[in-house]
Amino acid sequence: MTEPELHRLLSKLPLLRQEIGKVIVGQAEVLDEVLVALLAGGHALLEGVPGLAKTLLVRTLAAATDLSFRRIQFTPDLMPTDILGTEVLEEDHATGKRSFEFVRGPIFANLVLADEINRTPPKTQAALLEVMQEFEVTYAGQTHPLPDPFFLLATQNPIEQAGTYPLPEAQLDRFLLYVRIGYPSEAEELAILQNTTGTAHGQPQPVIGAEELRELRQLVREVNISPELLGYITRLVRATRPQGSPVKFVQDYGRWGAGPRAGQALVLCAKARALLHGRFAATLDDVRTLAAPVLRHRVLLNFQAEADQLTTDDAVRALLQHFPTP
Repeated sequence: MTEPELHRLLSKLPLLRQEIGKVIVGQAEVLDEVLVALLAGGHALLEGVPGLAKTLLVRTLAAATDLSFRRIQFTPDLMPTDILGTEVLEEDHATGKRSFEFVRGPIFANLVLADEINRTPPKTQAALLEVMQEFEVTYAGQTHPLPDPFFLLATQNPIEQAGTYPLPEAQLDRFLLYVRIGYPSEAEELAILQNTTGTAHGQPQPVIGAEELRELRQLVREVNISPELLGYITRLVRATRPQGSPVKFVQDYGRWGAGPRAGQALVLCAKARALLHGRFAATLDDVRTLAAPVLRHRVLLNFQAEADQLTTDDAVRALLQHFPTP
């Protein structure tokens, strides 16, 4: 890639932010994490109370990219075939011969929104395991590749737990990032009221296509990360495991720690964040900033932690305090 082509490609990232900013007010950290997942080639789970624009953020991202987009509303009666697709009996009118043809489901898109993913039973949630890891669908012994790039964004809210089905650890681990969305600041909330209750509405324009996103994802892998930072990430991830962890919080409250996939995720996310900020080398700040969204769903605490009202975010804070530098 020539230098002018590289600059043209990187100039798309601030433009993408700008287009999303026409609709989404504030939430800079959340947007950063979603874009990191997009660039790193992983999936993201967005959690926040109703009304924090989780669905709107995904729809706006879809509008600002020239990618195919589908939204799937997860409900208790949703079946795996409603997501993946199914076979139907087709007849050739010329010959009269009948055969089964696979009709693709809504999962066959570049950008898929799995809205309220925890409202569907485990049987249907499990339909996403192969999709998220292998980027393909196997049905009736035939494998159907998903579009490239493929990016799944799922939403859930932490309240109204009646009628929901918690995501199993195996599926949570498929998400590159677990993004928590908080309330906006007072100034941001005022801007939201001004922007959404009048007649003027921002309309984002697509600035990045599928080919450019593929090139950016390849570029992410070429971002430099030092051996010292790789060692730091290795120690950080291994310290999440209660057996032999040097961190007292993990010794007292840890049940299960993160696996090697967490280290891979943290490296890729640090590289993606560096590129997002116009750098070609990942830094300690990149790693520490993304440690919580990478690790919070890959660490399991014991019952004592629950009784003491401690969370996996508290565990990540304890880890970062124990390992301030590489």
